[in-house]
Amino acid sequence: MTTLTTPEGEPPAATDGEAFLSVRDLEVHFATEDGTVKAVDGLSFDLMRGRTLGIVGESGSGKSVTNLAVLGLHDPRNTTVRGSVRLAGQELTGAPERTLERLRGNTMAMIFQDSLTALSPYYTVGRQIAEPYRKHTGATRRQARQRAVEMLAKVGIPNPGRRVDDYPHQFSGGMRQRVMIAMALVCNPDLLIADEPTTALDVTVQAQILDLLGELQQEYGSAIVLITHDLGVVANTADELLVMYAGRAVERGTVREVLSSPRHPYTWGLLDSMPRLSTPVDQSLRPIPGAPPSLLATPAGCPFHPRCAYTGQVEGDRCATERPALAAGRAAACHLDAHAQATLRRTTR
Repeated sequence: MTTLTTPEGEPPAATDGEAFLSVRDLEVHFATEDGTVKAVDGLSFDLMRGRTLGIVGESGSGKSVTNLAVLGLHDPRNTTVRGSVRLAGQELTGAPERTLERLRGNTMAMIFQDSLTALSPYYTVGRQIAEPYRKHTGATRRQARQRAVEMLAKVGIPNPGRRVDDYPHQFSGGMRQRVMIAMALVCNPDLLIADEPTTALDVTVQAQILDLLGELQQEYGSAIVLITHDLGVVANTADELLVMYAGRAVERGTVREVLSSPRHPYTWGLLDSMPRLSTPVDQSLRPIPGAPPSLLATPAGCPFHPRCAYTGQVEGDRCATERPALAAGRAAACHLDAHAQATLRRTTR
């Protein structure tokens, strides 16, 4: 494990031109009775302050596992985390738990996927919002309560002075999600990780939540990692896009680049499986054939090759034997050359 090179618990400060969050060769492996699950297998990406990175992929692709590793939330008894996670130059992989506790909720925070299970049913929402504020700022109970009321108002909860004393079950799904956002932002974190923040919400509430995240990012200048399976969400929210499959990054670029000119057959499949307003109502969607591989035994070579219809376009058996690299910048981890990618994409639309 890498050790810290900055004073314990000291809030990090990024240097000019340096990525605020830098992940390099991240591996997260779980020990199970059936073997080792390689949930994340050599992932790298960067995120600048004030920018939003969207991470998309099917369930089980490693999106949430990656970001739990960033926050150091995996159980070390059955989890092995390797690689480097640097937040404004401070190494987090292998950092002492007390150091991570000083950063969680203060410098970095997370909006969890299921607000009903993430919020404790035994405490009022005001107490749950106030707790991290008191811990990280030393505020009094009165000051923390007032801060909780302010945050509920900021995220659009009506009558915040009264509702601060309500319990999670007294809120609708959309309102609970707003409470989760208030809790995550109460200390103005520099890094916000939003794990499927609009899951199970109707489209109106979904739009409100995404607009709220954008407004709060502008106000605080936070870096945001948005985890989702919905390409429509990232199209309107994110700046950069990372496509994950079987614990690996298979394509990376700006949102405009990836969505308008995708290069990886897996990304083509994700886009083709989405309904569009321009698609005739009698035309069926085209799902990706097959199923994601078991992370206990990921296929050799390109992990997508058993489901890929274009392996015959690559010379030899490279798709089955050689793992394609993901270059820096705009890139796709695919053995198809650029000309073949462009030609095949035009013919498959």
